[in-house]
Amino acid sequence: MTKAHVAPVKKKVVDEFAKLLVEYPIVAAVNMERMPTAQLSVMRSSLRGKAVIKMTKRRLLKLAIAKAKTKRPGIELIEPHLLGMPALLFTKENPFKLYNFLKKNKSQAPAKAGNVLPKDVLVQAGPTSFTPGPIISELGSFGIKSGVENGKIVIKEDRIIAKKGEVVSDKLASMLIRLAIEPMEIGLDLVAAFENGIIFGKDVMDIDGQKFVEDITLAAQWAFNLSVEAGYANKDNIEFMLIKARRESLALARAQDILTDATVGDVLAKAQAQMASLAQTISYAPGSQ
Repeated sequence: MTKAHVAPVKKKVVDEFAKLLVEYPIVAAVNMERMPTAQLSVMRSSLRGKAVIKMTKRRLLKLAIAKAKTKRPGIELIEPHLLGMPALLFTKENPFKLYNFLKKNKSQAPAKAGNVLPKDVLVQAGPTSFTPGPIISELGSFGIKSGVENGKIVIKEDRIIAKKGEVVSDKLASMLIRLAIEPMEIGLDLVAAFENGIIFGKDVMDIDGQKFVEDITLAAQWAFNLSVEAGYANKDNIEFMLIKARRESLALARAQDILTDATVGDVLAKAQAQMASLAQTISYAPGSQ
């Protein structure tokens, strides 16, 4: 089989990418499709010191991956995630933190015909700036219930008019612009990240940090409660378990009138109270002297 010829300039690019693929612990596939040049420049600046983004032709990326996998087995797992207009991002940052950073730095933009919606499009109930006219029937064509109040059109209830993954039509794009809804997200689309032989997809990396901490805290509380109820002592619960055991043993001793250094006062006080109550009952009993 004749080996494909690679021009010197392209071979240099392949070698450069192969070196980066081996050197950096985390390699991420990024889709640059519909990424404005101005915003890409801003994003590169914000990532300076955190990550390196490099683009080249898909064919050269595949050649670089094929070359790098001899020194870094498993790196070929990133290849199926080279989607759209692919680029590679090289970093030493935690991939989850990096994904969250890129997600927070995305901006909203109007939808254009042909765009694929990244999320459901919700039209919320409330007043609009529209005066009564053909717009009522246009809203109705999307299943949006509307009415007129104080000379303006009011949307009566929330309505999802398009689902995530749908392709935007000319009619939908026009309506979204009129409703001032910007469903598109402009920013680096991190598709997947490779680390220690494992591929993390965006569905795995898309974590709400605050909710994650809350879930871990709740799990720790449940584990603590379970260990205490099961009587499983460890360094985290032993102090609480000893306090609980002492409290319960004292309560039992008092209830059963068991004399100990800790309960003698309470037991004698209880006995004295019972004796006084009995004496009072006897002294007021009918026929008593």
